[in-house]
Amino acid sequence: MLSQQKIFSVSELTRSIKAMLEGRFAFISVAGEISGLRRPGSGHIYFTLKDEQAQIKAVLFKMQQRYLVQPPKDGDMVVCLGRVSVYEPRGDYQLIIDSLDYHGEGALQLAFEQLKKRLAAEGLFDQELKRPIPPLPEHLVLVTSPSGAAVHDFIRIAHKRYPQVRISVYPAAVQGEQAAKELRQAVSEINLLQEAGRLAADAIVLCRGGGSTEDLQAFNNEALAREIRSSTIPVVSAVGHEIDFTIADLVADLRAPTPSGAAEMLLPDGQALREHLVDQARRLHRTMQGQLERFQERIILYRHKLSGAAQPVDTLLLRLDHMAENMEHAMRANLAALQARLDRVENRLKRNNPLLVLNLYQQRIEEMQHRLHQIGIHLISDKEQELARAAGVLEAVSPLSTLARGYAVARKGTGPRQTVITAADQVQVGDPIEVLLHKGRLECEVTRVERSSEEL
Repeated sequence: MLSQQKIFSVSELTRSIKAMLEGRFAFISVAGEISGLRRPGSGHIYFTLKDEQAQIKAVLFKMQQRYLVQPPKDGDMVVCLGRVSVYEPRGDYQLIIDSLDYHGEGALQLAFEQLKKRLAAEGLFDQELKRPIPPLPEHLVLVTSPSGAAVHDFIRIAHKRYPQVRISVYPAAVQGEQAAKELRQAVSEINLLQEAGRLAADAIVLCRGGGSTEDLQAFNNEALAREIRSSTIPVVSAVGHEIDFTIADLVADLRAPTPSGAAEMLLPDGQALREHLVDQARRLHRTMQGQLERFQERIILYRHKLSGAAQPVDTLLLRLDHMAENMEHAMRANLAALQARLDRVENRLKRNNPLLVLNLYQQRIEEMQHRLHQIGIHLISDKEQELARAAGVLEAVSPLSTLARGYAVARKGTGPRQTVITAADQVQVGDPIEVLLHKGRLECEVTRVERSSEEL
């Protein structure tokens, strides 16, 4: 029966399948979600087109990409127009795409839009709910992964712009299944610490670098959005790149395009601020000086016009002089207060100089090293004394000490069967024995055996 059937080679069978598929599905449209997209050096785009129950490999050749309205990416929901073909060397069937249209969003994008619409309807994104950020924050709390590059970029730029700001890092995962829960708990616990008086934060900064749509899903969490909205501390969202948008960006009190951008938005340029204060003080001084001079000129003019008037006018002139003096004193006092405020700001800048803080920590490290060295010396001395005492005890009970006083140990036999002689009946005349002395040993032969009366 088997000999009557046609036997196909692998190549023949594959070519037959290819002809069947290409003839049956010569030009079709297939809708699905892009997954596993890659662009090798050839310039072609390879990806998997999938839905909830199945998937098919697809390829978009470089020459066809000129018709794209935007570059495809993972998560895009598309409609592909093309043909089914078989790649014979591997026996894979795939979709050769001629054109690609964007019809709808991927599952993640769709969920994002639905959540965004629902929260917007509740008013969570309303501008009236946004809390103002202090113009000169003294303490910022970063909720982020301590090992990420984003936190280091933020701290570097913040200390460069405004060295006196205090920055605390609250560790939390920013990617993965537990990330949304940890971020939500971090915002909640920071608020509890603030309410208990154990923390004085001017703003909470959610900080994370860029990533794919899947990487940023933790920041599209509804529970996190509601926690941000209920926070009594202003919350800043510094997530991803400038083109990335998350639910956290929309509900936060301030959205920064990047973590570095958040540092620039939250903190003023310290040097520029100081120069601005100095310039304002100079301008205020010039303005007040000009006003005093104009008032003085007006007083002189009025005096000249009223020089011949009666006594009430003289009284008025005196009162005018008195008021002018009071005004001058008030302006000078105001100028002095502004100068004192400028001095205080300058002193704060000096006190919070990072070099002073580093020197303080260096002194603490040197002190701890010295203490550790002293402890080590004492510990070694104690151990040496313990060793000396143990050596003394060992010396006192050592059998060698007994031998040194003239005693000897007699043994018979050889090797591991050698035994110590403790009684005369253990040997006979003519037996070879060994006598162990304090220094050296003697090989002897028994010539006479005398037993003790007890043995007899």
